[in-house]
Amino acid sequence: MTNNCFRYMNKENFRFYIKVRTALNIQAKDIHEELCFACGDETPSLKIIEEWSKWFRESREEAEDEQLKEQQKRNEEVRDMPQLVRDFLDPAEFYQ
Repeated sequence: MTNNCFRYMNKENFRFYIKVRTALNIQAKDIHEELCFACGDETPSLKIIEEWSKWFRESREEAEDEQLKEQQKRNEEVRDMPQLVRDFLDPAEFYQ
């Protein structure tokens, strides 16, 4: 059964919890068990918790998922594309 106090946990909240528990030298497996008990199915996978915990131990400030970074980069490239086209093409040419 999921504890109501964790009902609104998001990725940022999970990362903060994992960062604090890692700073207290709690192993990733134990952090995962704690979160599973408190949050049930909303808990990130053990693999994700192990990665974030490792990154935090290595003093990385951000434990971002590489896929997320790549997706954000692609989104920015797509968003900027129309402006690039406008910069290089003169629309008047198409209306003659």
